[in-house]
Amino acid sequence: MLKKLLAIAGISLSGMAMTTMALAAGDAEAGKAKSAVCAACHGAAGVSSLPINPNLAAQVPGYISAQLKAFKSGERQNAIMAGQVAALTEEDMADLDAYYASLPASTEVSLTEEDIEMAVAGEKLYRGGFAERGISACMGCHGPSGHGIPIHYPRVAGQHKGYLEQQLLAFKKGERVGHAGIMKSVAFSLSEQQIKELSAYMAGLR
Repeated sequence: MLKKLLAIAGISLSGMAMTTMALAAGDAEAGKAKSAVCAACHGAAGVSSLPINPNLAAQVPGYISAQLKAFKSGERQNAIMAGQVAALTEEDMADLDAYYASLPASTEVSLTEEDIEMAVAGEKLYRGGFAERGISACMGCHGPSGHGIPIHYPRVAGQHKGYLEQQLLAFKKGERVGHAGIMKSVAFSLSEQQIKELSAYMAGLR
């Protein structure tokens, strides 16, 4: 089943072993020391065991810092994160960003047979868009392999399917806006079934 999933995602077994060592503006070592409190929800190595919490490992440089600032300003709403970021300085955010960007991405694959079947339709959306609703290919911003483009377009490869689905629905409902309102516009035009399909496909990318 794993080989079938990897074939759908357009990647190879050897490709899963690759790690992302991205450089960010902060101090990764300082970020590691400051990340202890984050580990409860996001895992000791930035890979969460809870599907509703995002993986932070190998995220594109600058993205985590930008999101922490959004939580602190109230631009992005989340009661738990609001409390976590309240005392963080910009230096703290930059250090955490650098630390998580330096970690290797998750190589775990946690998809059901149904998810794998949905990923086939999800791949078409991700790579080809949805012309009849004016939706461009997702890979235009997130990259062919879902590794993202700093700083506004995050890594979506290997993210939890549940988290991806949750966030796309938040964009669709207007609860999140995203950079320049792009994701709000895109998600609004997607059906809930298409969101499930896209989430399954992106979760399988590595």
